[in-house]
Amino acid sequence: MIRVSTKFDRPEPDLVKQLSAFSSATIHEAQGRLGALDSAIKPVDRTMSLCGPAFTVQCAPRDNLMLQTAIAYARPGDVVVVSAGNYEEAGSFGDVLANACQSKGLAGLITDTGVRDTEDLRALGFPVFSRSVSIKGTVKETVGPMCEPITVGGVLVRPGDIMRADADGVVVVRREDAAEAAVASQERIDAEAGFIAAYRAGRTVIEMCGLAPVLAAKGLVIEE
Repeated sequence: MIRVSTKFDRPEPDLVKQLSAFSSATIHEAQGRLGALDSAIKPVDRTMSLCGPAFTVQCAPRDNLMLQTAIAYARPGDVVVVSAGNYEEAGSFGDVLANACQSKGLAGLITDTGVRDTEDLRALGFPVFSRSVSIKGTVKETVGPMCEPITVGGVLVRPGDIMRADADGVVVVRREDAAEAAVASQERIDAEAGFIAAYRAGRTVIEMCGLAPVLAAKGLVIEE
C-alpha cells in the first residue's frame, strides 16, 4: 500500500494576487536571479499567464496516471506542476484534461514533458506551459509521489510555492519568501520606470548604468 497526503500549506491569496501583477522576468531578477525554470518550458499560447500555489506531482515518463490523480485532488486556484523526467516525446495532457482542470477552477498546468491538442487548448484558454508538443499517447501504469518536493525545469518546487508564468517563462517563489519577493519586484518596477524616464529625457545608457569606468577598465576605446 502506498499512502499519499494532499495536505500542505498554501500561501495567502493576497500574496498570490500581488505577485501576479509582476512578470516572470521581474520576479526572477528581484529575488536575486533565482527560481527560473528551463527556458524550454513555454506556454502553448503566448497570451497565457498564470499565478498560483504549486500542487506538485511526479509522473513516470509517458505515463499520466498521477497527473490525472493530481487534477482530481487539486483545489481551485492551484497550479498543477508535473515532473516527468523531461521526456519530450509524449502528449500527457490535452483538451479533455484541460476541461477537467478548468471546470475545477484550477489556475493552470506546468509540465516538463509534452502536451497535445494545442489548438483546442488555445481556444479553451486554460494556461498550459510545457517542454514540448507531441501527439504520442501515454499509459496509466505507475503510481508516484504527490504533494511532495519535485524538480521541474532544473528547479526545486515544493507544494505551496508560488508559480508565476507568462510568455517569457516560468519562475517559482518559495512560499516563505513571497512577501519579500513582492516588495522587491515593486522596487524593481519603480527603478526601471526611473531609467525609462531618464532615457526619454536624453540621458544615455553609458551614463545611467555607470558603464564608462567599466569599459575603461577593460581597455575599450571607442572612436567617434
